[in-house]
Amino acid sequence: MTLAATENSTTVRSHVRLPRGVRTAVSLLDRVAPAAVARVALYLWCRPAGARDAEVGPGGTPWSLRVGNGDVAGRTWGDHGPRVYLVHGWGGHQGQLTDLVGPLLAAGHQVVAYDAPSHGRSGPGAYGPRQSTLPEMVDTLAAVVAAHGPAHAVVAHSLGGTATASAVLDGLDAQRVALVAPMADPIPYTRDLADVLGFGEPTRQRFLALMERRAGRPLADFDVAAVAARHPRPLPDALVVHDTLDKEAHHADGARLAASWPGARFLSTTGLGHRRILRDPDVVAALVAHVTGTGDGVAPDGRRETSGA
Repeated sequence: MTLAATENSTTVRSHVRLPRGVRTAVSLLDRVAPAAVARVALYLWCRPAGARDAEVGPGGTPWSLRVGNGDVAGRTWGDHGPRVYLVHGWGGHQGQLTDLVGPLLAAGHQVVAYDAPSHGRSGPGAYGPRQSTLPEMVDTLAAVVAAHGPAHAVVAHSLGGTATASAVLDGLDAQRVALVAPMADPIPYTRDLADVLGFGEPTRQRFLALMERRAGRPLADFDVAAVAARHPRPLPDALVVHDTLDKEAHHADGARLAASWPGARFLSTTGLGHRRILRDPDVVAALVAHVTGTGDGVAPDGRRETSGA
């Protein structure tokens, strides 16, 4: 997924900056070669946009783990205590969550962060350089946890939150999860990609079929809100945090996921957007309080968390 948004944040747009006339050309091509347009859409959808060699913050012990066809780059801080995994979003990198490292270490936790395939300092994904998928992000989290030890908690951002929720619903064991600006279901966002590129609904359905083939499982599995609502076993304690002015993942997605996840709490903020929310001191304190089990349902600045149950 490669997504951004219009200024009013009601419609998500592609990060791909199209030269003048491309949308018209794609629309014309869609009439005669829809299969080719669907393949182009899949390529763009699976192309992360973001820093490839971002800073990861001070300290910690770097490591590399072979996952699939490439090496995943990560870092561990601390050598004892309950283990907390930090998971970045689409087009992101592990350095975006390092404001959490110091407070979590001070609370007695070990912290593990990494770059997903074709992100940050990690190697290419299964489909080559600059290509990755949500299922690959799910599998990578499971592989990292298997290699580094059981998860007490996972704190995840954006599509990383969707991947984390999916991994937990697939059976990943964790006592707590904190999901910041997650997408409850990425598939509706494909309509916005279709609008940006200028192809119609029949081609979007071809595109979805290609996505499902690449995923190797039904796309409905990644509607994590729907899957959580009908899940047969108890799920980890969850905190969902989302900003009303998020221009990349709809605020309504966070609210829907919290409402669907049994016992989840929802913290709504305003004015922090999609990425600055990770650096906000009050949000960081709320996330740490959730991980450590010391939260009382009220954010440090007085914003009340609401139950999703």
